[in-house]
Amino acid sequence: MSEAVRIERNDALLEITLDRPKANAIDNATSRLMGQTFCEFRDDPSLRVAILTAAGDKFFSAGWDLKAASEGEAADVDYGPGGFAGLTELHDLNKPVIAAVNGMAVGGGFELALCADFIVATRHAEFFLPEVFVSILPDAATFRLPKMLPRPIAMEMLMAGRHMDADEAARWGLVNRVVAADALLPEARKLAQSIVAAAPLAVAAVKEMARLTAALPIEQCYRVMHNGESPAYETLRKSADAEEGPRAFAEKREPRWSGC
Repeated sequence: MSEAVRIERNDALLEITLDRPKANAIDNATSRLMGQTFCEFRDDPSLRVAILTAAGDKFFSAGWDLKAASEGEAADVDYGPGGFAGLTELHDLNKPVIAAVNGMAVGGGFELALCADFIVATRHAEFFLPEVFVSILPDAATFRLPKMLPRPIAMEMLMAGRHMDADEAARWGLVNRVVAADALLPEARKLAQSIVAAAPLAVAAVKEMARLTAALPIEQCYRVMHNGESPAYETLRKSADAEEGPRAFAEKREPRWSGC
């Protein structure tokens, strides 16, 4: 793997570190590398959770590499699997991703964090979207942020470049934890281990079902569940783990998940 994208495995946990000084901006080549990494994470049954973070302490990511763009790199080329940064359009990823945001998450860097399932941020982290000031659509944020924030706040971030610090982001529910810089990765790993302890098929079913039903009224959500429209839920329902969980509870022991 390129030095721009460093990976480290620790049992069921995959840690992905974006390392492109000075601002961890993402050019097309880096985007394709990240896409390859996230696809390998998706397809490896031994991996359960990914933590995405970045080198340094000032920038999580400045997003799309505008310097590369100014030198002729097109913004509408193939970013690789998963779309920009490998995650923004990886819609079939049913494993959780934790963004450990170590500084400013700007533009596409903020969008990348929004595409994770959890965000742990340092106290000095900051989130903002400058795309409209360089005549770019912040697509992932345009689609996601109005679903995650009150619309006036989302629109101010999208269209007026409003900055949001980590504490405010936590108050709005965008961020799960705000911690000191030296506690960032330990806190993200602690969250990851809580997920690893859960049944893998149940975690996958939760993520897929939440995605499939995000825009549906509750009655239709139950139809999706009962009509077999969620493959991950159907796999869970028919699995040995669905029997192992209640059995382990009754026997007062830790469950032994097989993932099947």
